[in-house]
Amino acid sequence: MRCTAIVLAGSRPGGDALAKAHGTPLKALIPVAGEPMVKRPVQALLACTQVGRIRVLTQQPDRLEPVLQSDERVAVEQSGSTIAATLEAFCFDGSVEWPLLVTTADHALLTSDMVDDFLSRASGADIAIGLVEKRALMKRLPQSERTWLKFRGGSYSGANLFLLGSPKVLPALELWRSVEQDRKRTWRLLWMLGPATFAGAALRLRTLHHTVDRIGRKLGLNTRAIELTDPLAAVDVDKPADHALVEAILEGRA
Repeated sequence: MRCTAIVLAGSRPGGDALAKAHGTPLKALIPVAGEPMVKRPVQALLACTQVGRIRVLTQQPDRLEPVLQSDERVAVEQSGSTIAATLEAFCFDGSVEWPLLVTTADHALLTSDMVDDFLSRASGADIAIGLVEKRALMKRLPQSERTWLKFRGGSYSGANLFLLGSPKVLPALELWRSVEQDRKRTWRLLWMLGPATFAGAALRLRTLHHTVDRIGRKLGLNTRAIELTDPLAAVDVDKPADHALVEAILEGRA
């Protein structure tokens, strides 16, 4: 499988507090270990044989293009106002080469090994989601604070790695866009997928894989949860403590 990589490097409406604290207009430009953060995931993707083109999406392409690697595989393009709207519009673009690997500019610890691990097990899925199990991350970084999704048998944190296999995923993106701006609608979305799915999520009656599989069947898609081998895949840069932790890891201090 050779995919197109999408790096989401946009800004939230109103700007990002962490970017302002670092005196930069874009979160993707926050310096990490001496270089703009967005360069790190792009470099990891360039090192992957399974990745073809790399398309960096941002509201301000003119600010990101000068800091990125000069490589014919890398393009910086205009994004929409939200993640779901950006991906939905992008997927209607006739020039898109499927499948799509989606990651984010704040994935400063992303490595080519993480990407290869994810893609090797995501092949053939319509939608695949990269995750890290809590026990693995706590063993590696007991001081790390993450947001955990709790299921029967374990808790998981997202790894900012997604595979979109083909245009078949568009209905799922439309559902995502309908709830993206109002998190309270997430439960309504689960209810739309059926009372059993709603109850399983709310009461933690199912494992992660059973839940993802059931949602996929409701959407008519082959969905897959990928538990990544390297727990550092769950560490991104959202707040000052994350930034300090990532720099400590890169410098061998954590």
